[in-house]
Amino acid sequence: MTLDITDLKVTIGGKEILRGVDLSLQEGRVHGLAGESGSGKTMTGLAVLGLLPHGSRTTGSIALGERELLTLPPKELNRVRGGEVAMVFQDPATSLHPMLTIGKQLTEHMRHHLGLDKREARRRAVELLGKVRIPGAEEAYGRFPHQFSGGMRQRIAIAIALACSPKVLIADEPTTALDVTVQAGVLRLLRGLCDELGLAVLLVTHDLGVMSAVADEVSVMKDGLVVETGPRGQVLREPAHPYTRSLLDSLPDAEPSPEPAPGPRSEDS
Repeated sequence: MTLDITDLKVTIGGKEILRGVDLSLQEGRVHGLAGESGSGKTMTGLAVLGLLPHGSRTTGSIALGERELLTLPPKELNRVRGGEVAMVFQDPATSLHPMLTIGKQLTEHMRHHLGLDKREARRRAVELLGKVRIPGAEEAYGRFPHQFSGGMRQRIAIAIALACSPKVLIADEPTTALDVTVQAGVLRLLRGLCDELGLAVLLVTHDLGVMSAVADEVSVMKDGLVVETGPRGQVLREPAHPYTRSLLDSLPDAEPSPEPAPGPRSEDS
């Protein structure tokens, strides 16, 4: 399923935050959205899910297949949110509830969206924990977030996002709080899940080095606008916009890898 964002504008408190964003996500592809803090990357992801602050004014189009999300009634949008479009937030330490077990957090919206009974929801939860490479998935099901490392918590957050088999996954800076080794494992996981499940993935990051590892296409945002979009190799090797060049010049090694990284092959701790 495709997700097409056309001329998306968001105004909050009289200030235009997004000024005409155009993006297109395709199934089985990772679309990287890069830019510095405040450029509008996260706001774009929140707009897709209808999670903008109260009083926001949104115009343009966000089409999931043939459905226009901006005009969906609230009940229908709730079915889309988490069911067909899911989001992985930046910091799993805040997105995971510290007082609820991993199993509870995995099964709650599965039972709500999919109508599964308790036993079937547990079976699927354990299966998902295994899919995101959580060791001892049966035991992990009954544990709490603080009992896992940062990398494992992010993998659990990804499992929760996948619980209702979404078609689109928005990953908002999913590796920012992780060290380089753990970051690589999470990126391989996202790439592998995209390939295996045919997800359309929007990977939001300020780091073009992350894009070079996993993205198929790259868009660069500045001041609420997408200033450049193209295939990963083209944008990272021959940027057309000066802002993209400045982001690349800030990297220790701006040379992109020849192909996206393969699926997950190792676990972080």
